[in-house]
Amino acid sequence: MQSPGDTLQIDAHGRLKHFLSIEGLNRELLVNILDTAESFAGVGERAVKKVPLLRGKTIVNLFFEPSTRTRTTFELAAKRLSADVLNISATTSSTTKGESLLDTLRTLEAMHCDMFIVRHAESGAAHFIARHAAPHISVINGGDGRHAHPTQAMLDMFTIRRQKGDFSSLKVAIVGDVAHSRVARSQIHALVTLGAAEVRIVAPRTLVPPGIQSMGVSVHHDLRSGLRDTDVVILLRLQNERMQGALLPSSHEYFQYYGVTEEKLATAASDAIVMHPGPLNRGVEIDSDVADGARSVILRQVSYGIAIRMAVMSMAIGSHAAADRGDD
Repeated sequence: MQSPGDTLQIDAHGRLKHFLSIEGLNRELLVNILDTAESFAGVGERAVKKVPLLRGKTIVNLFFEPSTRTRTTFELAAKRLSADVLNISATTSSTTKGESLLDTLRTLEAMHCDMFIVRHAESGAAHFIARHAAPHISVINGGDGRHAHPTQAMLDMFTIRRQKGDFSSLKVAIVGDVAHSRVARSQIHALVTLGAAEVRIVAPRTLVPPGIQSMGVSVHHDLRSGLRDTDVVILLRLQNERMQGALLPSSHEYFQYYGVTEEKLATAASDAIVMHPGPLNRGVEIDSDVADGARSVILRQVSYGIAIRMAVMSMAIGSHAAADRGDD
């Protein structure tokens, strides 16, 4: 069962209507997203890299915050589903001329668009748009403030499942700037919901948000002990643009204590994988030998991101199509 607060994301039949946050979604739905992505994983290897599921649909990438990986993978995912794609960035949109977010929304609705992919610096922006969008429009959160980045978390879960199989025996360490990371929040919700055996946060005290243990994680401040016997190591960059005040002495000192090197990684399981949502900063949170090493699955994450975004987009628009037909 979904919690009452998730009726915005899920329709009366349990189908995905919008994808705004992992929080509150049940395991069955997350597994359905992963299974659907599995069916799309091979599309990129075909001679014709397209399926006709969203032919005739118009997808808008509405990005009020810069991005490369997220925007391009959403665009590729939409095109591989045969949708038409419109890219709008904050620097070129009418919001820079004083137009309100709702005015922009109404203008795009008048163009008969079907889905908005929203990236915004303010937490809750995607939820705001989903609440005010026309009933036939699906909204997917491409990252909002410090709040959530659900498709990034799901592509990370897809990567883990492909590399490790079942989640129930896995020990996972999330290392880095958890306090300012929307990705970390979504990853934690997903890992706990999918039944990971243990989820650890490894970070300096200044980069651990208060009360994080209530999300079902343990907190470690020593990197080597935090990595001990882990199966999956997820690294996060320092989000300097969101920090207020001097939370760290220097990036050099951060690397000394929390930068993952092959030597520090030796305490993890021998077959542990290393992940990073990107963009990565070599010599700060990760050493080049680790980033380019045999344990790294960072480039696979990027590739799997297309399949996950294809899955979420097709499921959300499919929910609206089913509602329009009156399907039970």
